[in-house]
Amino acid sequence: MKTLSLFVAVIFSILSFNTAFAQSSKTETIKVWGNCGMCKSTIEKAAKKAGAKKADWNEDTKELKVTYAVNKTSSEKIQQSIANSGYDTQDFTAVQSAYDNLHNCCKYDRKADATEATAAVYACPMKCEKDKTYDKPGKCPVCGMDLKQKKDNHAENHQ
Repeated sequence: MKTLSLFVAVIFSILSFNTAFAQSSKTETIKVWGNCGMCKSTIEKAAKKAGAKKADWNEDTKELKVTYAVNKTSSEKIQQSIANSGYDTQDFTAVQSAYDNLHNCCKYDRKADATEATAAVYACPMKCEKDKTYDKPGKCPVCGMDLKQKKDNHAENHQ
């Protein structure tokens, strides 16, 4: 009887762990601008560098299907990594210098105001420090939340 109850407890523990693990991953689709196979490789590598488990960019639809562990990274961190490599996403605009470093075949058509955005600006989403901004992503020194890129400094015009 003790063996049976121990066996049931072990099976229950394994099933509980698998369920908890499955709930901690998320798959979503992110719009990312680019042109070619070289873009695909760079975009997918940037997503994985930011913690994505899987990344698959479709050249025709300009959509990146990404799967990541929510306790390790976020859509924002993945998009920021992609923008840092030179590609505009639905929520982040690559700085001009990163875009300029792309190979000629990778230089996609950008909207006029996207090329004017030369530096990203970040702020706490809770506005702990009112209007204080930062030039790099990171954590709010007051509440510890991830700083978010301000909307007025990235391209919403791609939508």
